[in-house]
Amino acid sequence: MTHPAGQPVRLTSLAHGGGCGCKLSPAVLREILQQSPAAGVFPNLLVGTETSDDAAVWRLNDQQALVATTDFFMPVVDDPHDFGRIAATNALSDIYAMGARPIFALAIVGMPVATLSTETIGAILAGGAAVCAAAGVPIAGGHSIDSVEPIYGLVALGIVHPDRVLSNRGAQPGDLLILTKALGVGVLSAAFKQQRLSEEGYAALIATTTQLNKVGADLGDVAGVHALTDVTGFGLLGHLLELCRGAGLAAELDADAPVLLPGVEALARDGVRTGAAVRNWASYGGDVTLPDGTPEWRRDLLADPQTSGGLLIAVAPDDAQSVLAMAQGAGFAAARIIGRMVEGPPGVSVSTGTA
Repeated sequence: MTHPAGQPVRLTSLAHGGGCGCKLSPAVLREILQQSPAAGVFPNLLVGTETSDDAAVWRLNDQQALVATTDFFMPVVDDPHDFGRIAATNALSDIYAMGARPIFALAIVGMPVATLSTETIGAILAGGAAVCAAAGVPIAGGHSIDSVEPIYGLVALGIVHPDRVLSNRGAQPGDLLILTKALGVGVLSAAFKQQRLSEEGYAALIATTTQLNKVGADLGDVAGVHALTDVTGFGLLGHLLELCRGAGLAAELDADAPVLLPGVEALARDGVRTGAAVRNWASYGGDVTLPDGTPEWRRDLLADPQTSGGLLIAVAPDDAQSVLAMAQGAGFAAARIIGRMVEGPPGVSVSTGTA
């Protein structure tokens, strides 16, 4: 689709935010949820809103539980097919982050039909369908509206054994923390919107945000895996804090341990960041202890919103190496041990060897 002047429409120019950076800040979300009425007592509701988990879980019988989630956002890139792929990968991640396997999805579509052509909208949907096909699930329906900004995502449903649900509240003292993907999606996305992203950076952005977190479905079979979540809009620190609060524990994080996507450090040092990273830090910075003199760019990377980010795994030390090998063998070359869970009030203590 082009403007009347003949210039192509950039999808990202139609949205005030993009990807998981569109999320409400953690503080605002907590305030809203605190005002919401309680769901009541439902014995079959295994996971609800109490612990900020990635999906709801409902026990169907002694062998099966239904996992349900929804995720949608505005464009993080301009290529419509890539946008669809990223949004679908991100939505399915919440199923894998519960240790479940997806069974089908519904599409959520809001598009400015007076601005975007049917071909462009079709390409977005085709990108999402391609990812679902790679995950082995159909898009079985959905809903569409005419909206001011382009929005795309999925309702995703999955199945898991009730005894193998991996929530974000099961971490134990001494568990090691494994992160499966490199950090820096928000920085690369911001650089893209500023037209400062290299071809290598764009390729890295697409590769990481379209990599399905399928390995999560196998982690429920590992007895030493105690908790699981995915790192998305609240950044590494925000989602690690959710693990801490869910388990009533503290965490120690080695800020040098996570791998960074190509070019991210240079861009961050040059001042490229997202508004969401700033909002994230303002929401939870009081629960994080940073080394004296930590530069702002490094802090921002720990709060950087990760559209379709990696899995964050809390695993017993005896099983950590086998889980790390499992993740790397599944194609997550950036998987690393990045810290540990410890006794203490919920919060994160960050260490680093460099400035």
